[in-house]
Amino acid sequence: MKKLELKGFKLGETVIKHGLVLAPMAGATDYAFREVCRDCGAELTVSEMISAKALCYEQLCKKKNAPELSRTAPLAAVRAEELPMSVQLFGSEPEFMAEAAALIESGEYFGSKSTAKPTAIDINMGCPVAKVVGNGEGSALMKDIALAGRIVRAITDRVKLPVTVKMRAGWDRDSINAPELARAVEQSGAAMICVHGRTRSQMYEPSADYNVIGEVKKAVSVPVVGNGDIYSASDALRMLDVSGCDGVAVGRGALGNPWIFSELLAVAKGEEFLSPNIGERLRVALGQAVRMTEEKGEYIAVREARKHVAWYIKGVRGAAEARNRINSAETLSDIEKIAKEIAEQTED
Repeated sequence: MKKLELKGFKLGETVIKHGLVLAPMAGATDYAFREVCRDCGAELTVSEMISAKALCYEQLCKKKNAPELSRTAPLAAVRAEELPMSVQLFGSEPEFMAEAAALIESGEYFGSKSTAKPTAIDINMGCPVAKVVGNGEGSALMKDIALAGRIVRAITDRVKLPVTVKMRAGWDRDSINAPELARAVEQSGAAMICVHGRTRSQMYEPSADYNVIGEVKKAVSVPVVGNGDIYSASDALRMLDVSGCDGVAVGRGALGNPWIFSELLAVAKGEEFLSPNIGERLRVALGQAVRMTEEKGEYIAVREARKHVAWYIKGVRGAAEARNRINSAETLSDIEKIAKEIAEQTED
């Protein structure tokens, strides 16, 4: 396999050397998973998407001195040890988006658990789920380019941090307008653009169009990161060959396989990559579950960790039965017991 010719890019003064990005995924890219991916070679991670309006309204709880009422703020936590890392906001009202970005930049807001400023503020213009687009947010912003531009301008006028945008190819196949939107947000101050090569109507159906990422690359002068269907170094090579993008953002391809970043980095350096065995996969899966428990408490963490552990064992012998048991796990000990049994079975 030929080397990955990754250009990399800068966000402000931060150099993302090879352009390897963990794409934001709601319900997945929490602190524990970002940490795992960073250890495997991800050079920039992005938080789960955070409601700008919810973060702003939570500030009203400060008068009640009730930190338990703060549920959005913890999602925006930035630790110094995980930089470079961006915080992603979603919303459709420029004033709320700008205020939330200013709060995150300051780190001084009700419920804040941040110990550092993020590397950048990312704006979600790509989420396709109905409850988000129904409010005119996420990929619905692609239908109103003027509003999208005002949102970016409102944020760049309020914060000193670089502002980036995550978008899709368009709303549907009859309205593919990513290059037009990219030009608009660049003119409003966006420092980097990440393009998922699907329309909103496609959701996550096969397959991503890398040509539209290339059209965005031609349309703007800021760095462009490609996203969609990156499950191996071969996929990344194809994206780079077709689009000429500056970096790759891996989303679903990293679920249960954070080593995809190790693979991409190895190929970029012309080195051999060896896939982890089941023992290593389970070790990392359990470590992630433990970290989640430390962050969220056992009850919530175990229920969120079930899907992650199930992703880690994909393809191993007895995985289907093990997934059923994992999905019924109530404690961290339950998960550890199942993982041990899987390891023993694969050694037979």
